[in-house]
Amino acid sequence: MAKVPSAVVAAGGLVGGYGVARWTRKRELGGVVLAVAGAAAAQQWRRQAGGTAAGALTGAYVAAFAASHPLAKKVGAWPAVFGVAGAVALASWAVADRRG
Repeated sequence: MAKVPSAVVAAGGLVGGYGVARWTRKRELGGVVLAVAGAAAAQQWRRQAGGTAAGALTGAYVAAFAASHPLAKKVGAWPAVFGVAGAVALASWAVADRRG
């Protein structure tokens, strides 16, 4: 079975978390998606790039989630979510996925 790159898992958690929260109107469900994907990505980051890199990427994941809120007020919700998801995916690829 092919491994899903951590960049896809992380970006999918940000986009999927927002999508689930928006479409179900239950922020908690979106938070579950965000947390589960973040934990899965963190495990991959640790395995592929080590604990320090995993900590930095996890911090970036949480910061991206937080940054999407004020950014959404300027550019709209979906563009903000896609923007921060792309940034996290790029960082994840650069630090962890391209090594594997």
